Amino acid sequence: MSAPSSFASLGLSQHLLQAVEAQGYTEPSPIQAQAIPAVLTGKDIMAAAQTGTGKTAGFTLPLLQMLAEGNKKASSNCIKALVLTPTRELAAQVAKSVETYGQNLDVSHDVVFGGVKINPQMMRLRRGVDILVATPGRLLDLYQQNAIKFSELDVLILDEADRMLDMGFIKDIKKILALLPKKRQNLLFSATFSPDIRELAKGLVHKPVEISVTPENSTAATIEHWLVSTDKKKKPALLNKLIRDNNWQQVLVFTRTKHGANRLTRYLEGEGIQALAIHGNKSQGARTKALAAFKDKTIQVLVATDIAARGIDISQLPIVVNFDLPNVQEDYVHRIGRTGRAGVDGQAISLVCADEYKQLVDIEYIIQQHIPRREVEGFVPHNPLEPSREIRPLKKKKPKKPKKLTDKVPPKSVKAKQADGENGENRSQKQDDKKPKKGNASSENKASKSNRTRRQNPKHQLAQKPKTTGGRGRPNRGNKAGAGSQSNGNKGGSKTGNKRPARRPSKANK
Repeated sequence: MSAPSSFASLGLSQHLLQAVEAQGYTEPSPIQAQAIPAVLTGKDIMAAAQTGTGKTAGFTLPLLQMLAEGNKKASSNCIKALVLTPTRELAAQVAKSVETYGQNLDVSHDVVFGGVKINPQMMRLRRGVDILVATPGRLLDLYQQNAIKFSELDVLILDEADRMLDMGFIKDIKKILALLPKKRQNLLFSATFSPDIRELAKGLVHKPVEISVTPENSTAATIEHWLVSTDKKKKPALLNKLIRDNNWQQVLVFTRTKHGANRLTRYLEGEGIQALAIHGNKSQGARTKALAAFKDKTIQVLVATDIAARGIDISQLPIVVNFDLPNVQEDYVHRIGRTGRAGVDGQAISLVCADEYKQLVDIEYIIQQHIPRREVEGFVPHNPLEPSREIRPLKKKKPKKPKKLTDKVPPKSVKAKQADGENGENRSQKQDDKKPKKGNASSENKASKSNRTRRQNPKHQLAQKPKTTGGRGRPNRGNKAGAGSQSNGNKGGSKTGNKRPARRPSKANK
């Protein structure tokens, strides 16, 4: 069966076809040709596609059509479709795609993520939103603030699910799944079908349509890989030389750490090359500003860490440089996937020192090819890299037995706010009830011991205020002996100090 040759053959509405045509697209990509018809039929989807293959439009286009054809709009604080992304940059990118393709449709949309004030987001959600793009952490924050309801949710989309797992969002995903209606359509998009992704999918999608447009961990054929071996201390100067000698005007550089990104940026600026850095320590405003400057070529070099780079979407990025090799070999595929998109040629250059040989071997194993080595005059390393090893065939890992992601009761952490609102007396009472009887007996013994001490120690007697009363229940103010016993010890008063004073004799007894 041949793939559809036009967007019209996929069953999209006229409004969406006009929006697609306005963006200059005439033919659907392989992922779009397979995903769009499947989503429109209401089936669950499990799709593997690298960044730059058009997967975002692969789910935004059919999602917009389904919601536009629906009769009911989202109620106050409710949403109809939820798109979860791992980073703020990717969330903004997906929201932009929804806005671009849905400009002629009566479908409301919004995007929420951390790093900005939550109150404006809460105010916007009051109107109800048909499509909400969100990061997991901010979505849970809004739920705990009672700013969002999931009772009307029809579609859930996990975008770049593999990256969510890498970044440790699995717990947040489980919390969110526990809050959603059981009856819904689920779409899972990932760069690869790793064992962890398949494990997640078993508890999420039901009889999914499985789509894979690229082999696992493969790299685009339009990308030229090569590496330069040098000493670690010479890497900054080597990068400077490569940029100048090759006249690179737009270069995305990856470093392993945030501090490394800052150091490299300062060095390039000192050499007269305009550069900015983006990483987790940068504010959302600074990251957005740097990315915009890089896209319009105001700056020449953007230095990024792996997490901050998620969501960077530049259609014709020519050069990606691995200043440091990643510790996780799969990240190499994600990094270089930023270039060589949409059939445009790109280059991926790695600067490798002897300490990174193990990472290089792991990367060549996972991509199943050797990366050609080149030398640059003046940068030949004192400690050269070891020769390339023979690449072993990939072994398929047996997936672990998945833990079922239930939709029954939200985990305790989701209800933490309710627990914090309980009455303090109730909490202390519960804690007292849990104490063993032996502990209660011990407390009683301590109390009786304290009472005996007070009876034997006159200091405790002096500290007590008199509680004696007269014959009619009023304080006995006229008993000087009693008062003296309290204020002056035993001088002129009762020896016991706390005995009740004798009554005055009546006139008859006199």
